[in-house]
Amino acid sequence: MNLVKSTGTFGFYTIISRLLGYLRDVLIAIFLGTSFLADAFFVAFRIPNTFRRLFAEGTFNAAFVPSYTSQLVQSKSKAKNFANEIFNLLFVGLFILVLVVELFMPIFVSWIAPGFKQDVEKINLATNLTRIMFPFLMFVSLSSFFAAILNSHNKFAVASAAPIVLNLVLIGILFFGNYLNDELVYFLSYGVSLAGFIQLIFLYKFVQKYYVIKFNFNLKINEKVKFFFKKLLPSIFSSGVTQINILVGTIIASFQSSAVSYLYYADRIYQINLAIAGIAIGVVVLPQLSKHVYLKKKNKILQIQNKALELSMFLSLPASVALFIASEQIISALFGYGSFNAEAVKNSANALYYFGLGLPAFALIKIFSTFFFANNDTKTPFYISLISVVLNILISLYYFKDIGFIIIPIATSISSWFNSIVLFIFLKNKNLFEFNQIFLINLTKITFASVAMGIFFKYLTLIFKNQLIYDYDFKSFYLIFSVLLGLAFYLLVSFFIKAFNYKDLQLKY
Repeated sequence: MNLVKSTGTFGFYTIISRLLGYLRDVLIAIFLGTSFLADAFFVAFRIPNTFRRLFAEGTFNAAFVPSYTSQLVQSKSKAKNFANEIFNLLFVGLFILVLVVELFMPIFVSWIAPGFKQDVEKINLATNLTRIMFPFLMFVSLSSFFAAILNSHNKFAVASAAPIVLNLVLIGILFFGNYLNDELVYFLSYGVSLAGFIQLIFLYKFVQKYYVIKFNFNLKINEKVKFFFKKLLPSIFSSGVTQINILVGTIIASFQSSAVSYLYYADRIYQINLAIAGIAIGVVVLPQLSKHVYLKKKNKILQIQNKALELSMFLSLPASVALFIASEQIISALFGYGSFNAEAVKNSANALYYFGLGLPAFALIKIFSTFFFANNDTKTPFYISLISVVLNILISLYYFKDIGFIIIPIATSISSWFNSIVLFIFLKNKNLFEFNQIFLINLTKITFASVAMGIFFKYLTLIFKNQLIYDYDFKSFYLIFSVLLGLAFYLLVSFFIKAFNYKDLQLKY
């Protein structure tokens, strides 16, 4: 496996999905803005979207890939039998879960959006929309099972391309937004579930080379399957801690009008970089890392770990600097149209600013957690993540009445830095990771290149100050132009100071 090329493949399709997701959200911003319809839709959408991110962005991989890979090393038949036992248990468990939640949906929605209970119309709408979308949870979870099998065989393209389906379906519906009016949120909700089903069929078509479904509801749980499920719940929590913190933030933000929407739009921006800097790298390195851990090849393990960490910082640090410098211009240029007014831009930009400060930490959590998962340890990151979430909740609740929704991204970033630092300490104490000399040198160079890019990018925003204001019609063009110039400058500086070794494009791990 080539780490950089595999990450590039995964990242390419992920970026396509995120760009289409951006187009989807621009259309939603135009038609819904930050209205009560938008708040209700985003709360309803947050549940399937959170599960999509939890399962599809490496969390299911964390528990499944090490176990499946160890079976695969022994024999293909053992791997197929193990996969089939997991599939049947997942299918039955998810079906029961969806059925129970559908029956008790009003109670469920009151838990995830307690602030809506003051508005009967809003909570009823959120309940109806969540009920329509909730089957997506089952479809996306089974899709992630198929994707994990493909990833275990180092087939990353199809698995990373599958989420594109959701965005294409929703964009298709949004093109009829002028005709659907208030019914638009219902059509979008049906579209979410439809897209989940299409994605499931799409992935199954490709996974059949390695695995064919054999329904067997005689659910005998052997030791290997029991071991997998013991790892699954902790891995979901620990690998998806950033998404869980965002979900917690949504619950708290439901007490302030339009706050859910502000956080949603800010979340969409930094997630584009996190998709590559954390998620893609974590997903790509896990199969090979698990294999080398199983075979006890320590030199290979340390080489992959350091290179994964280096690549993550190479991608996340400059993005964090850019968000720190130009959060308002970015939000304005990307979403400042139609119903998305100047106040919405300012509030979403403030949220993005504080999310941006935590971006490197979000990526580090993904990478460090992967190092634990490859060693079949999901409990340690689980306990650390649990403390992190509690810290996030305490900070958010304590300051929410005084400063409002903006405490949510602040608390998320603080708790994420805490999480990443403690993960690192435990990795060192358990002798599961150590820096090599090359990494520390390259990190210094990456930091220098990021700061230099930040100064250059700030200069560009001053040059195009009048073209990046809210009322300017072509502000998105100037933002994209500035970002491309900033990226080119960063890569140029990195090339001259050798902040990243481009020979890694040929290296096999």
